[in-house]
Amino acid sequence: MTIEEKICLGAIVGVHGIRGEVKVKSFTEDECNLTKYGRLLNESGDCEFDLKIVGHSKELLRVKIKGVEDRTLAETLIGTGLYIERSRLPEPEEDEFYHADLIGLEARSKDGDILGTVNALYNFGAGDLIELKMADGHFEMLPFTMKYVPTIDIKNGFIIVEMMQFAPDEQGEPIEG
Repeated sequence: MTIEEKICLGAIVGVHGIRGEVKVKSFTEDECNLTKYGRLLNESGDCEFDLKIVGHSKELLRVKIKGVEDRTLAETLIGTGLYIERSRLPEPEEDEFYHADLIGLEARSKDGDILGTVNALYNFGAGDLIELKMADGHFEMLPFTMKYVPTIDIKNGFIIVEMMQFAPDEQGEPIEG
């Protein structure tokens, strides 16, 4: 199964206690949907995980994985992405999409100029960011909001982006304009 046939629903980011519980960052709209679709897979698809949500630890889920009974084994799973076959998920509603659908889309200006491609989406806690690989090879990040990404056209393979414009302040330092 290729990575395009899977969607990442979460990632194991830490451990909790000595009995094998792990901390999971859920990427689902409702964090409890992490276990809604049954067993999850690692990225390569060669390992299945049967999860049970047992609590919260700050903004993370505390999860028990069947067969993981101690901290040492749980620690080996840190960094593991939790995937599901895309075919097991419902089709998104109109004007909705899976983040994975955006990766590789052309990024265009409002005038239609090709600026680059969508490389990744991130959320470091202060909102979603979209990372673009620009045509010259460098990377740019923008807030993933309607202001900066007003159009998403998955069917035709592009997004429209409004690049941040910076104007110098009195000391010559750039400030958002």
